[in-house]
Amino acid sequence: MPEIQKHTPGSFCWFELATTDQDAAKQFYGSLFRWDAQDSPMGPDSFYTMFSLAGRHTGAAYSLNKEMLDRGIPPHWMVYIAVDNADDTARRAKELGAKVIAEPFDVFTFGRMAVLQDPTGAHFSIWQPKQHPGTGIRGVDGTACWVDHQSTDPAKAADFYRALFGWTIQAGEHDPSGYLHIQNGKEFIGGIPPVMENTKQAPPHWLIYFETSDCDTSAKKAEQMGASLYLPPMTIPNVGRMSVIADPQRAVFAVFQDKSKL
Repeated sequence: MPEIQKHTPGSFCWFELATTDQDAAKQFYGSLFRWDAQDSPMGPDSFYTMFSLAGRHTGAAYSLNKEMLDRGIPPHWMVYIAVDNADDTARRAKELGAKVIAEPFDVFTFGRMAVLQDPTGAHFSIWQPKQHPGTGIRGVDGTACWVDHQSTDPAKAADFYRALFGWTIQAGEHDPSGYLHIQNGKEFIGGIPPVMENTKQAPPHWLIYFETSDCDTSAKKAEQMGASLYLPPMTIPNVGRMSVIADPQRAVFAVFQDKSKL
């Protein structure tokens, strides 16, 4: 079982669910991905849930507070990207046209972070690890395996992230689809799809894919537990099978079955 000890700067290192029903989310994701959940107090009426598989962290969840709900923030999954210096990265992001939603701040002794909105409107967070490196496992069912950036301006997004993280972002050889692959160093970590008719109305966002050995079974199980299938299971030739799902509180994610498991 591949364990992660440290995340390379520029890689997706943490995945955090903001929800309107934390207990329901624990039950949903625990059943769907076999995640264990451990709660830690955040304040008098709130707690932070750490998800894990085989004792290794896979992500977390918290409840949207009244202020967030009043601002119209919906349930969502947030991606975190590892950096060497959160302050320097936030400053550089602002120079490149991003908005700093939350200035860099320390999360106890675990790390330092900031929340940003890229020039196309998609939100993401940066994480400078201290005691907490991020996710600790990959390559098995229930772990994040890919992330897509969805917006109406893929070229603008690509330019921004190339400049900020040094990513290589380019189309695959002999691929006429317009899909751009994101490479951090030698590792492929995500992509930027072309604008599609069925996605251009969605707000700009990062979409997380969680690994599964059976896309159809995972999608059906999610639906039986109250989720909605925004995209029913479909096969991507020579890649795999996927489905886009909104959990019962309407936070959106995807499941992916690699072609080797079809």
